[in-house]
Amino acid sequence: MGRRGQESEFAEYFSARVVPMRRLAYALCGEWHTAEDLVQAAFIRLYRNWGRTRSETIDAYMRKILINVYLSDRRTRSREVTVIEVPDSADLSRADSEVRLDLATALAKLPKRQRAAVVLRYLEDLPIAEVAVLLNVAEGTVKSQAFRAVNALRAALGAPSHVTKEQS
Repeated sequence: MGRRGQESEFAEYFSARVVPMRRLAYALCGEWHTAEDLVQAAFIRLYRNWGRTRSETIDAYMRKILINVYLSDRRTRSREVTVIEVPDSADLSRADSEVRLDLATALAKLPKRQRAAVVLRYLEDLPIAEVAVLLNVAEGTVKSQAFRAVNALRAALGAPSHVTKEQS
């Protein structure tokens, strides 16, 4: 396929996937401007390798690029605020927004890899095996990172943390 055909395919993919990737980036870093920057950097990396990508694995590859960009981004270390659920609108009840702020504060205190494991596992609803591939760690590491993160979130939010590792 010629260069124009590849550019057209990339443009179609970008149009279809930019919003979900932006949501994932926002869930990871907690700030829309940083999320935009992360997604832009990830799509640039994807574009560079577009001719070598396989259509059946492109979404997983894009997620992997985005996670790598996020984990290596030094700007997010000092000003990150993360939420578990991306808000659909600004019209939130006061109680709901307080819970979200508490959760955002608790998530911001997690190490980046734990936060990434929780976001990928529970927000993106990815299987443990896929999260392990995206984070380039063993499945057991994903389980332990997610377990520690969930317990830390429970403790920060005042929820009971009597759940054993096998139950999580």
